[in-house]
Amino acid sequence: MRCLWISRHVPYPMNEGLKVYSAKLSEALAQAGAFVRVLGFGGTEAAPKNRARMEWVSVRGERRGQMVALLNRFPLTAAVDSTDAYRALLDEQLRESWDAIIFDSYGSGWALDRCKAYRASQLGSRCILVHVSHNHEEVLWRSMVKQAEAGLPKRLALWQNYYKVRALERRLVREVDLVSAITIEDEQALRAHRNDDNLLTLTPGYGGAVAPERVIDASVPRRAVIVGSFQWVVKRENLHRFVEHADARFAAAGIELVVAGDVPADLKQTLTATSRATRFEGFVSNLGPFLAQARIAIVPELIGGGFKLKFLDYIFGRVPVATVDAAAAGLPARLRADLITGGDFAELTSAIIENMDRLEHLNQLQSAAFEQARTLYRWEDRGLQLQQRIAELQQARTKSPARPSATAAAASA
Repeated sequence: MRCLWISRHVPYPMNEGLKVYSAKLSEALAQAGAFVRVLGFGGTEAAPKNRARMEWVSVRGERRGQMVALLNRFPLTAAVDSTDAYRALLDEQLRESWDAIIFDSYGSGWALDRCKAYRASQLGSRCILVHVSHNHEEVLWRSMVKQAEAGLPKRLALWQNYYKVRALERRLVREVDLVSAITIEDEQALRAHRNDDNLLTLTPGYGGAVAPERVIDASVPRRAVIVGSFQWVVKRENLHRFVEHADARFAAAGIELVVAGDVPADLKQTLTATSRATRFEGFVSNLGPFLAQARIAIVPELIGGGFKLKFLDYIFGRVPVATVDAAAAGLPARLRADLITGGDFAELTSAIIENMDRLEHLNQLQSAAFEQARTLYRWEDRGLQLQQRIAELQQARTKSPARPSATAAAASA
């Protein structure tokens, strides 16, 4: 099976959740027996050299500037990627025979028409088109626009982008052969835009470090930590709101909050100027010792759907996890029971303060979550699921090949 994977990035180094999911799922598909070629912006120097049946191809040049992209018919994420160089690279790839073409997140939707025309041709007649979603983007962007604290011009721009996101996501979900979602909740929501059952849920696996057994006792600092990359506007907004809300209460309770990861300089400066309990650690290359000096790890994601990959870093790092109910929605109910949760940032802050010194309870939480997660999140299972569904659809397409549609013919012209 030959698979062409259209991505925003060459996903190495894996310094954010989007790249982790893209890298590990594409590699799991190759591990299941497929040949996978990944296209994306960025260098290939950090990509593994020993992955069988994997190739990474870098798009030449830079992305478009945001001001130019704002005038594009695509949402910002897709518009900045759809450069002349990327289109030329894709056209070159479509001269080869592919069994499947994967659109990695809605940002790759700019390539849909080209790939539909390929599928309608004799060369691509057996090709299956797959949309690998990372969120239910329509819901995420609507939530962000409604909660954005910005002036009128920026709010109008956000609303405009939301409508573009909604249109592109719905079209992808409607017109590809197979859609994968990152949570069951997202899969159920996306079903509204399809008239068949060709959807599946591919929750993330985990392939990172696993901490040895630990005991949280009085020697562990009264510290809560947040780890992540906060350049994306949604992550940035969540971090800003949580720190602004929780810092004073943590300071009063004698709790330290440490944020590790890539924080935009202006946001860091703003928060540092007003914070008493919060400090910024910067990038941490080895999370194990860092997490071992924390009693609680926080996922403060009030805005945004999808599965939070950071849950797995924390759980396999054997740290009790605190989060809002909305962020935990993608987890099994039994696993959610082993988290510290709150309905909003106020409730979450209170819950963290309440549990900070309940050492026996914290140890029970981290141990129970770990035992559940270690059998639930295996990347090789996800790759095999995806490979099998593609094969099933390809077999069905071979038995009853679809005629080229008017849409595909027009796109080809």
